[in-house]
Amino acid sequence: MSEIEHRVRQFIIDNLLFGDEAAAPAPETSFLETRLIDSTGVLELVHFLETEFSISIADHELVPDNLDSLRKIGALVTRKQPRRADPLAPSRSGAGEEAGDG
Repeated sequence: MSEIEHRVRQFIIDNLLFGDEAAAPAPETSFLETRLIDSTGVLELVHFLETEFSISIADHELVPDNLDSLRKIGALVTRKQPRRADPLAPSRSGAGEEAGDG
């Protein structure tokens, strides 16, 4: 389970399942099929995702393909977060400075 999935799972346990860890969903469990989250729960979940992960979810993204399981939510959040630079990649600014040092 990814870190995103873990954090969302904990939110669901704490806020929608009232602390019942035994009822927590597995990563692939469908929220619709199990009726885990109702319409109000979806709103709470979206608010959590937007604030916790600093993302914005548009109305057209509020579909089961994005929000029906921990795995799908993890993929959505990963897509929406800004790409981070590879810390091991060579710096572009360093190459330009060397060329100008002559």
